[in-house]
Amino acid sequence: MLYKIRGRLLFIFSAVCLAFQFSHAQNSTKLKYAPSLYAGIEVGSKGVKLSIVDIAKSAKTNSAFTIVKDTSVNTDFISFTDPSSEATLNGLYNLYQFATEQYKIPSANIYTVVSSGVKVQAEKDAKLNFINNLVEAFRNKINDQKRKVDVIDALQEARLSHLGIVPDNKRYTTFLVDIGSGNTKGGFFPNGNTKDFKLFTLTWGTKSVANAAEKRLDESDKTLANYGRQLQRVLSTAENSEIIYAVNSSGAYLLSDNIAFSGGIAWSVATLTHPELYDRPVVPVTFDEIKELNEKLYTNFNQFSPDILLRKLSSNDPQRDAVQKEVKRVLQVFDQKALMAGTGLLVKMMRQFSSIYETKQFYLVKNGQVGWISAYVDQTLINK
Repeated sequence: MLYKIRGRLLFIFSAVCLAFQFSHAQNSTKLKYAPSLYAGIEVGSKGVKLSIVDIAKSAKTNSAFTIVKDTSVNTDFISFTDPSSEATLNGLYNLYQFATEQYKIPSANIYTVVSSGVKVQAEKDAKLNFINNLVEAFRNKINDQKRKVDVIDALQEARLSHLGIVPDNKRYTTFLVDIGSGNTKGGFFPNGNTKDFKLFTLTWGTKSVANAAEKRLDESDKTLANYGRQLQRVLSTAENSEIIYAVNSSGAYLLSDNIAFSGGIAWSVATLTHPELYDRPVVPVTFDEIKELNEKLYTNFNQFSPDILLRKLSSNDPQRDAVQKEVKRVLQVFDQKALMAGTGLLVKMMRQFSSIYETKQFYLVKNGQVGWISAYVDQTLINK
């Protein structure tokens, strides 16, 4: 069923994005018919995300999308505690109510899903009951026992991410790696069609790495220095037990010219590394750049303050206010420890890709967070 999706959801990209040449359908395509509103609500590892999209009445044939609203609530669901579960339930309910009341979206046009990262971490921690309890509590709260809440697996999410993020002209030459909060998933289409997908997956994500490092801290030593030591041990374990094998067996060498990373950490790293490219949704980077950033996050975190990063822009640059706002948003979403964890995981993966795929180009996709959930909506509409 999923292979029927056509990867035409290019709404998150602008017309020119350096050498990657991603396109932005919401700017280039004016909807011909009266729009219909659809919402996708995802329970992720870190919290709950809402994407509201405008879809032309002809969506089943041309998939013209425009992002209307994209927001999230941080609840740390994968800590699997009663407080985090309650916060997640409230976040899910509030975003559902927001979609129905503020945007008047009918229940049938709202899709609710649980991400693969949550499923992976719940299986790892033997906490699947937290997912089941959340779904049941949500149904009771909205008084709808038939409400469908899909728990997406890594293969579904990775394929949908590729279809929702990568444009058609890069479809079969791009290896996509989406670093989530609870896991990492991605892959590519090896046979020139969207039916056959080669999955790349790790049971580690930004939040799960940070949580694992925190759990290793001794009660008498919760310093940043000790966190850094424990983080390196967690990352080394992930590298030796999963990352090296996953990259080596990925099979992307012959067909993938581009290695693209998406997810919240990709957005934050792109913003902190190249604030001057604020208006570029896709930023090309090198392994050395990201390695240097990872080291400075620990040794000189103050360097990433908005005031210092603004020095990369000219004093009369009209985007200074926008850049400052975006940097502040990064630092609100990710604290120093979370940035160290996510960037450390990115470095471990890039190191392996770099050593094998020396001629490949790395890219960071800033706006990939709405990719798979929007493709999920598209797939559902196509198959109605």
